[in-house]
Amino acid sequence: MIPTPVKPTPEMPTETVEKRFHRLADVWHRGTDYLSSMAESNRHPAYQEIIRLGPDVVPFLLRDLEDKHTHWFAALEAITGARPLSAEVAGNIPKMVDAWLHRAKDHGYRW
Repeated sequence: MIPTPVKPTPEMPTETVEKRFHRLADVWHRGTDYLSSMAESNRHPAYQEIIRLGPDVVPFLLRDLEDKHTHWFAALEAITGARPLSAEVAGNIPKMVDAWLHRAKDHGYRW
């Protein structure tokens, strides 16, 4: 029996971290924007996958945090290990955003 030749599979272009972040963020928003619990929202598989992208995703999180005040606080903490939020700013989203952006700038992050 003569084996049937196999056509080579064309390589799929690699998805950049930025494109993957945006794709996963869209999935996360669609799946959680109606939730009132951030803890539940943070457990969503897309949010967890964003965290697994690691330090390379931090600039995209910071840009989205700055532009839209998206709640990336848990993801930033999980990836960087930083906890810049004091009890005084807890629950005040604009102050939480400012605290994270200030900390990021102080540690050389660019976005």
